[in-house]
Amino acid sequence: MIAVIDNLLWLAVPGAALGGYLVRVFVDRLAERGALQTKERILREARHDAEQMRKEMELKAQQKIIQRREEFEKEVRETRKELRQTERRLDKREDSLDEKERLLNKKEKLLETNEKTVAEKRRELTERDEQLERLEEQKLQELHRISGLTHEEAKRRLAEQLRQEVEDECTEMINRRIARARRTAQQEACRVVIDSIERCAAETTSEATVCTVELPSDDLKGRIIGREGRNIRCFEKTTGVDVIVDDTPGVVVLSCFDSVRREGARLAMERLVADGRIHPGRIEEVIEQANSDVERTVKETGEEVCYELNFSNIPDPLKKLLGRLKFRTSFGQNVLAHSTQVCELAGLMAAELNLDVQLARRCGLLHDIGKAMDQRHEGSHAALGAEEARRRGESDVVVNAIAAHHEDVDPESPYAGLMIAADTISASRPGARRETLERYVKRLERLENLATQHSGVKTAYAIQAGREVRVLVNSDRVRDESAARMSHQIAKEIEEELEYPGEIVVTVIRESRYQDVAH
Repeated sequence: MIAVIDNLLWLAVPGAALGGYLVRVFVDRLAERGALQTKERILREARHDAEQMRKEMELKAQQKIIQRREEFEKEVRETRKELRQTERRLDKREDSLDEKERLLNKKEKLLETNEKTVAEKRRELTERDEQLERLEEQKLQELHRISGLTHEEAKRRLAEQLRQEVEDECTEMINRRIARARRTAQQEACRVVIDSIERCAAETTSEATVCTVELPSDDLKGRIIGREGRNIRCFEKTTGVDVIVDDTPGVVVLSCFDSVRREGARLAMERLVADGRIHPGRIEEVIEQANSDVERTVKETGEEVCYELNFSNIPDPLKKLLGRLKFRTSFGQNVLAHSTQVCELAGLMAAELNLDVQLARRCGLLHDIGKAMDQRHEGSHAALGAEEARRRGESDVVVNAIAAHHEDVDPESPYAGLMIAADTISASRPGARRETLERYVKRLERLENLATQHSGVKTAYAIQAGREVRVLVNSDRVRDESAARMSHQIAKEIEEELEYPGEIVVTVIRESRYQDVAH
């Protein structure tokens, strides 16, 4: 049994091996068949994909070809368009060149014609020049024969004549420009004066138009103002003076351009402060009394001055104007004192000249009465004073002396000249009008030195307190035209080198005097 089993085992092992082999072969064949099928399937799919890709590539290539063809056709169209435009421009340029060529040909022909004409005219001019030279030579010979002058002498005379003509033309041109400048300078002068007034008016006005009233205590300021300001309003309305009550201790400021009215307000304020009763009724009463006192003072002052100066026949209105001058100042100088000085100076000079001393003194006393009126009327004080003197029955000599004492009008009598001199002496006296002696003398010396340094000047005088320079020139060395030019030069030098208020008149005097003695 065991042997059978062993035999069976020996038979089973090869059988199993053979079966395994057969199974393996079968499996390998099945796998090979499946691989072949898979391979064929994969090949089919690859062929299909390759065919699809080939078709897609062909389609894309066709699209690119079509796109490139469109772009190329577009470029071709644009190039053709540019070529057509270029061709048109070239055609136009060619036409323009043809036109220019025609014009150039035409101009060339015209130039040829003009050259011929110019050549003919040149020949004519040459012939005329030769003819003129012959005529000029004949003319010179004839002039030498007639005048008896040599060529050099004639040349010198001609040069002198031309020089004189040039000087005359220059002088005339300068005079024209000066006249034009004077015509246009008025507006500029007004502008400068207005600007100066804007800058300097405050300080000057405060000095000349205000006065102060001292108070015993600051408590009175409230009483001066009154309840709701009724006292100060009543005072200002009645007097016509502005009352300034500020923080300044112990004073009240009164401001007004009219010096007489300001004086009345000052007296009234002092009396109210001293009395202590300050209310509208009392204010009006005190102001009325103060104005009456001021008017009485004005009248008494005028009468006193006329009495002291021995004038008994001066009309009362003029005496009143003289009294008002007591409250008027000019550059720090009291006008009434100035008028009395002018009166005395005019009388002294009239006595030396054998003129009517009393008439000269009368002119001097009344010469500034217009300053008592110029704050209430329009016009210069000289014109206002002359008009008032004429209205009050003064003589023509007195009226002209008043009107001409600042040379606003021409003097008509020696008395007017005396007024000019006496007024200048009184106003220019060192110390009279805020100017020291040293500055005054130096200013006059510089004015005279500026004038005398010019060639042909004999001497120079600074007069009217330095407001005028009179220059005397040698009539043999300075002609009338040169004198006019010299006055302009001196005035310009004064403007550049000196500082002075107002204006300075430069007068150049050229005169010829011929004298002989009969034996």
